[in-house]
Amino acid sequence: MKLLEDRIREQGQVRPGNVLKVDCFLNHQLDVDLLDAIGGEFHRLFAGQGINKILTIEASGIAIACMAARHFKVPVVFAKKAKSKNIDGEVYTSTVHSYTYGRDYDITLAKKFLGPADRVLILDDFLANGKAMRGLLDVCRQAGATVAGIGVCIEKGFQPGGAELRAEGYRVASLAIVDAMGDDGSLTFRRQED
Repeated sequence: MKLLEDRIREQGQVRPGNVLKVDCFLNHQLDVDLLDAIGGEFHRLFAGQGINKILTIEASGIAIACMAARHFKVPVVFAKKAKSKNIDGEVYTSTVHSYTYGRDYDITLAKKFLGPADRVLILDDFLANGKAMRGLLDVCRQAGATVAGIGVCIEKGFQPGGAELRAEGYRVASLAIVDAMGDDGSLTFRRQED
């Protein structure tokens, strides 16, 4: 998606350790017009797949999922990273490793919001090693839900997450694939081939 790539080039910041900061428009301060365009693009890519739920993980994926859900006209369900006293009933749980925070944490999702009748589009802001995505896929497996697709705003194409998911047969659509990040702050993008 050229609009997103241009924004990353203009305002993204490459930091040591293969960190790409896009917090001024995607995952801290939010550009709602850009998010609406992203939601529309995910709808274009996955229309006709019978999607009846969008699943993400808190916190950065929520805004992206909500804007996409407006186009699909379906609800958003998100896995929580923190234990919460207000989740009632039984829950699905999975353990996820956070590269950003350097630790493992359990995600939870109330069973009443996801089940075998659901065809799910999983959305998130980044895909690198795929650890968060693995947790969401595990929750879908536990629920008996069908994963109709995976959408990410930014994929770090030089890390294995996206290639592994595609090799397993998942339909993964990345709106911007960063193939390389230079020490000088340069970014190289490539187009997805599907």
